[in-house]
Amino acid sequence: MTTEQTETGSWQHGVVVRGARQNNLKDVALDLPRDAIVVFTGVSGSGKSSLAFGTLFAESQRRYLESVAPYARRLIDQAGVPDVDAVEGLPPAVALQQQRGGGGARSDVATMTTLSSLVRMLYSRAGWYPQGQPMLYAEDFSANTVQGACPECHGIGRVYEVTERSMVPDPSLTIRERAVASWPVAWAGQNQRDILVSLGYDVDTPWKDLPRQDRDWILYTEDRPTVGVYRGLSPNETRRAQKDGVPATYQGTFVGARRYVLDTFANAKSPSTKKRVSQYLTSEPCPACHGRKIKAEALSVTFEGLDIAEFSHLPLARLAEIARSVTAEDWRPSEAEHLPDHVLDAESRAASTAARVAEGGASHDAAPDVRRTPNLSMEKRAAAQRLAADLAARLQPMSDLGLGYLSLDRTTPTLSGGERQRLRLATQLSSQLFGVVYVLDEPSAGLHPRDLDALIRILHGLKERGNSVFVVEHSLAVIHEADWLVDIGPEAGERGGRVLYSGSPDGLAEVSESATRRYLFAEHAVARAPRERRTPQGWLTLEGVTRNNLRGLDVSFPAGCLTAVTGISGSGKSSLVSQALPVLVRDRLGQRTGESTELTGDPESDLLAADDAADDVRGEVTSVPDGVRRVVVIDQKPIGRTPRSNVATYTGLFDHVRRLYAATDEAQRRGYRAGRFSFNVVGGRCPTCEGEGSVMVELLFLPSVYAPCPDCQGTRYKDSTLEVLWRDRSVADVLAMSVDEAHAFFEGEDSVHHSLAVLRDVGLGYLRLGQPATELSGGEAQRVKLASELQRASRGDTLYVLDEPTAGLHPADSDRLLSHLQGLADAGNTVIMAELDMRVVAQADHVVDLGPGAGVDGGQVVAAGTPHDVAAHPDSATAPYLRGEVG
Repeated sequence: MTTEQTETGSWQHGVVVRGARQNNLKDVALDLPRDAIVVFTGVSGSGKSSLAFGTLFAESQRRYLESVAPYARRLIDQAGVPDVDAVEGLPPAVALQQQRGGGGARSDVATMTTLSSLVRMLYSRAGWYPQGQPMLYAEDFSANTVQGACPECHGIGRVYEVTERSMVPDPSLTIRERAVASWPVAWAGQNQRDILVSLGYDVDTPWKDLPRQDRDWILYTEDRPTVGVYRGLSPNETRRAQKDGVPATYQGTFVGARRYVLDTFANAKSPSTKKRVSQYLTSEPCPACHGRKIKAEALSVTFEGLDIAEFSHLPLARLAEIARSVTAEDWRPSEAEHLPDHVLDAESRAASTAARVAEGGASHDAAPDVRRTPNLSMEKRAAAQRLAADLAARLQPMSDLGLGYLSLDRTTPTLSGGERQRLRLATQLSSQLFGVVYVLDEPSAGLHPRDLDALIRILHGLKERGNSVFVVEHSLAVIHEADWLVDIGPEAGERGGRVLYSGSPDGLAEVSESATRRYLFAEHAVARAPRERRTPQGWLTLEGVTRNNLRGLDVSFPAGCLTAVTGISGSGKSSLVSQALPVLVRDRLGQRTGESTELTGDPESDLLAADDAADDVRGEVTSVPDGVRRVVVIDQKPIGRTPRSNVATYTGLFDHVRRLYAATDEAQRRGYRAGRFSFNVVGGRCPTCEGEGSVMVELLFLPSVYAPCPDCQGTRYKDSTLEVLWRDRSVADVLAMSVDEAHAFFEGEDSVHHSLAVLRDVGLGYLRLGQPATELSGGEAQRVKLASELQRASRGDTLYVLDEPTAGLHPADSDRLLSHLQGLADAGNTVIMAELDMRVVAQADHVVDLGPGAGVDGGQVVAAGTPHDVAAHPDSATAPYLRGEVG
């Protein structure tokens, strides 16, 4: 067994795993050390996460829940029990996984890290209050409480309205000509217009010529009158029919245009419907709090000259500087500079206390009441310095992990998965836990090589505190720091799931099966074929780009080439590549901007997300080469927000599969068409779960849980649908296949086979065709999108935009992905990617390095040119790490 290293170099008393079969694991038996850094490596889909998270952490969690209370067994069943025979010697575990999205409109860095409580206490107990202002509790400084939120905007910071101008963009049109654009399209909109005819309103006069009273009622009424509708009749014919008592075609209920927009945005299940009505919502900063979310009384309190909203908007690195300055012995509050010195005099404070006692207030012998002490009392000074010291200590690891550019009010949904995980890691450092296992999922994701040193120091710090650190990782720099290495493989999916090696890192050099070996050891490296740099086919030039920390940026990209945009974390890479670039180029080409925001289903979050997406991206595209005619963004956003979206449906290959089943003799005999084999359409799907495969079980006094559908057992289909077979397999069997299995199964069916081949080429052969979109990582979602694009015939006229495409990939998978991107550029397309893997950057034709720092200190082009040019630049933070890759 294995945990503590003895003088002879052996490990003892560790974690013992026997018979692990979770997902694709092949009856794994393994001994792991404790109090060590254990790194799990292997190609994407090999089984690393199944072992580290699906087995080890899941078993630790199961044991904890089992020990808490009897009802926790329900939670265990919901979380799932890992498929393993035995796990021994396992300490309590803390998992820090990558998460997409997460948190609503009111979740931000402050609440996620629990720093919000510390900052609110700082303002409550040590803030500078105006003369006569009563002291406030910490809750009074929170936008998420009734006590603290601005009463006008309820703590959102913005007010939303649906105006006549937004709902009626062209007042010269008549109602019949769809002047009220915010109403639904097709029949539903026509229904509203027909109801107005029955109500006696003029639908054939231009909107601008209608009486104001009529316009206001149509747009803003909260009434919902129900009247008879005479379908197909003119207004005159309708009036005659009403007068003659002719029965109406049907009864229709009118909904005011404004009320329709608000109700639809709040309640619609369809993201596309939400997105359509969101364009009629207008927003502006709250006139009461001016976007600061807090009530006026709380905003009147300052600390170091800043109200709490201004304080929360500063970069974390700047907050740390302020906190450290407050802890100095000679600290004097900045507000005190404007007061006479006698205010600080002890006798004045004593006189003030005596006066309070004389008035029946608290005695000076009682415990100090900081809610009634003067602004510069010793109590407040002590409170300020104690709280500031805690704040500085909590902020330090965040700065060390390259997160100093974030602010406390940065909303959680705008953070990358890597940023969220590193924030949670930094938060854990202040918990001072020891004797636990930290299970980390690629903590290096999104980190520039310069910031890896700080991450490595933190991992060693966790170990030195008496913890075990289990890390799923692809970064070679982090792998080199391992005390113990577990390599899983040799490939992905069914061809993986075996432990190829477990031991000290040096021993992996002897394992020829390992894909990791040739990247970890120079003597086993496969030489890269030299590649000639492409000649630019013109230049795509942007000027005055402004977005987030980009301020008037001028930048050029070569057409027909592969360009990598680099820079330290927070330098502006994503702001340029994922946000500004596609918006500006599409605008120049006269194309719609595409999906502007990822909707969550929470109206408040969706409004704020739409606001952020619409935040001014300013700038001008001054030059577009003839070879660029369309823009395709391949990002890491989910391919769907519900389990109904999966790999097969997103790529379109399931349409071909359903047609194959509909063409079988049995389907023809029964009269089944392709729609019969869709789990999203009434007919062939299971009526009990409506194609979900699971049902919600209501538990009295306890949260609801989900269980496999009792009728279809999770297959999603009726038995009659599953009776139709193609090559002896049902449609549910196909959805349960991996891409690799399906590739062999559909041999000879070119329409399906081509899509499957591309998915395999980008390293996704291990995914199940029916794997829900909600289970895919950001990197997997991005590669599914890339595969969907690669299915199409390349026209050589496309600008492909990618944000860190190699994030979450083993170096072997990165090489495979890079070959596809090179292929797109070879076909004449322009490929621009934000990238941090220097091995990949070195293979680009052109590099744009942003910086020099992060946040307000970034957003500038530090260096641009070939990888050799940037590697030689003296001011580039990327140059030292790129030099080793370009030779």
